[in-house]
Amino acid sequence: MPLITSTQMFKNAHKGGYAIGAFNVNNMEIIQGIVEAAKEEKSPLILQVSAGARKYASPIYLKKLVEAAVEDSGLDIVLHLDHGESFEICKACIDDGFTSVMIDGSKYPFEENIALTKKVVDYAHSKGVVVEAELGKLAGIEDDVDVSAKDATFTDPDEAVEFVKRTGVDSLAIAIGTSHGAYKFKGDPRLDFERLEKITNLLPNTPLVLHGASTVLPEFVKMCNEYGGSIPGAQGVPEDMLLRASKLGVCKINIDTDLRLAMTAAVRKFLIENPSEFDPRKYLSPARSAIKNMVQHKIKNVLGSSNTLK
Repeated sequence: MPLITSTQMFKNAHKGGYAIGAFNVNNMEIIQGIVEAAKEEKSPLILQVSAGARKYASPIYLKKLVEAAVEDSGLDIVLHLDHGESFEICKACIDDGFTSVMIDGSKYPFEENIALTKKVVDYAHSKGVVVEAELGKLAGIEDDVDVSAKDATFTDPDEAVEFVKRTGVDSLAIAIGTSHGAYKFKGDPRLDFERLEKITNLLPNTPLVLHGASTVLPEFVKMCNEYGGSIPGAQGVPEDMLLRASKLGVCKINIDTDLRLAMTAAVRKFLIENPSEFDPRKYLSPARSAIKNMVQHKIKNVLGSSNTLK
């Protein structure tokens, strides 16, 4: 089976009232853990590569690992570029065989964002590749994305309609209160569901995307804190809020921080308990299992995409 685009995947999700997990990948063990979970849950899957992953592992290595995962699992898998910051990077990934790219022009003024996005859309569509764009700015830090709270802006529903119409983009990442990283809220978590419902009603045929949507599962934070480190004050998006969003037009939910926490917690625990061990296979095996368990939890309890593959 070849890599696929998200077009039919999102149509099915929208109709079924669930979301597809878009998991950031950096190495073989992360990919294996995610794919094993999705295979057991019979769930479609998006594996995405960020700027940090491109620098760390090189797109060609990650692409070949994802292709191996498709061949091994038989799953429907999309290979997606996360937060592409320029036309050149999007073009390179399209030419390298990615089936979906995100052009993130959210840092630019509205008209510049439209122009950049339209340029990527025109090239991508000529190659049969789908495009995600972003309107509004999420706060937080993740890889090359760094937006302060004062610079964050929520997505304007009316601008969203104009943006989609003028760019022809396939899906739209919106800002309704999520943020990148492990420190998402000060005080009680709150997402602007009224804004989300308005955007969904105005753009009923456009799949919406939530970035910065890790739930920062307490058990992994606790493990990280117990075994050689501290992540004080980490607070993610409550799972019930993400479930609600998936019923209101959100078809893709990005998950990265939870992967990092699961892997780091498992590695720290193993090395503290086995201080003389130096075989990477020994400490990366429990890390892979931790990722698998976490992803299964997400698919079943947050995304609702279990048993949706035909």
